[in-house]
Amino acid sequence: MLKKEGHSHTEFCPHGSGDDVEQMIQKAIKLGFETYSITEHAPLPDDFKAEYAGNETGLTEASMKMSDLPAYFKKCRQMQAKYGDQIQINVGFELDFLPHHVAWTRDFMNEYGPQTSDNILSVHFMQGTDDHFWCVDDTMPDFERGLLANAADGQTLYQQYFNALIEAVSTDLGPFAPKRIGHITLIRKFQDYFYLPRTYDADTQAVLGQLLTLISQQGRQLDYNAAGLYKPFCNEVYPDLPTVQLAQRLQIPLVFGSDAHSIAEVGHGFHTLAAMLNEK
Repeated sequence: MLKKEGHSHTEFCPHGSGDDVEQMIQKAIKLGFETYSITEHAPLPDDFKAEYAGNETGLTEASMKMSDLPAYFKKCRQMQAKYGDQIQINVGFELDFLPHHVAWTRDFMNEYGPQTSDNILSVHFMQGTDDHFWCVDDTMPDFERGLLANAADGQTLYQQYFNALIEAVSTDLGPFAPKRIGHITLIRKFQDYFYLPRTYDADTQAVLGQLLTLISQQGRQLDYNAAGLYKPFCNEVYPDLPTVQLAQRLQIPLVFGSDAHSIAEVGHGFHTLAAMLNEK
């Protein structure tokens, strides 16, 4: 596995640590990474707030503001100029897929995509209770009330999330659409707290198989994300090992990402995840 840190955040992330991306890059260099992708959360459309339910911070702290973009790109260019002889630095976004805001998202990427070289497409918001959108990975009360209560059981919840990802990868987001799909099992973040199923039943496996087949056919990559290992009620990589093995059989490229929001998290779990690729 290429020693690439493919998923990281910066001081521009409102729910992060505030650590300076320069110090995060310095740590990546120290750890011997060859490539470092800065993938800050892209701004959300203003109109989305009317569809959102749940804790206010799940929306207001989810992403950069549009007004942050000039400073973000300026800082990233400075890092490329300063450290480019030591490590390849890619600049991009972690872009949210919002099914009712496809035109806005496509326009956003058409405008800002030319300044990027590596992007991730993720689903952090899913339609649930009262037909509102709820944040998948913010608070456990919102997860329970907005998503789990809207599903017949854990398998149904998994299927709803994988179907949301199928819609994301099936949607034309334009020439600058992300090539990598983010943390496709993020729905399992609170699995140990809510005693969600540890394995997928036949119906869930069928939906997951459809998702991975689409990703493979499109020549896209998977975010091989270590963050779940360090979440207190997840305790596994995104995606889980059986899904990693299925992706390997479909020859989907897996790109390591710590999903770091702090200096301490840069490179988290790299050796563990690399070793997992050799497990059968």
